[in-house]
Amino acid sequence: MQTTPPAVRLRPATPDDAPAVAALWHAGWHDAHPGHVPDGLTRARTLAEFEQRAPGMVPATTVAEVGGLLAGFVMVVGDEVEQVYVGAGHRGAGVAAVLLAEAERQVGAAGHDEAWLAVVAGNARARRFYERQGWHDGGDLPYEVTSGGTTYVSPCRRYVKQVR
Repeated sequence: MQTTPPAVRLRPATPDDAPAVAALWHAGWHDAHPGHVPDGLTRARTLAEFEQRAPGMVPATTVAEVGGLLAGFVMVVGDEVEQVYVGAGHRGAGVAAVLLAEAERQVGAAGHDEAWLAVVAGNARARRFYERQGWHDGGDLPYEVTSGGTTYVSPCRRYVKQVR
């Protein structure tokens, strides 16, 4: 018997969403990155750091709700899909695809022909997902990340997609 995916409601984030976004972001980051980025970066990515970052990103954030609960979010800055995270309990239910489609729409609506995102090279699950959504591996991207006052180079791939 085939089940129908739950209804996903998208809306712009509000300041009240920042704590839940930070918690989901922290958990999702630690699900995907340890072992694939410098160890110092993994240690520096504390919940407190995400709690400090999330409020400043509210204007760039769209949240996805399922059953009235935060299921995921996407952050778009210019032509970059900067963050895409879905809570563990909602993975595989189509939430990420809805969020990514919204991000693509936002990038195109802002006048950009192509969207891009950085994905950690060792994050095979995310890379497969982006490829299924029509994104293409555009090559190496040594992505500089500053955390805890230290700059790290995260080994990433630059994924691209035409959106207009």
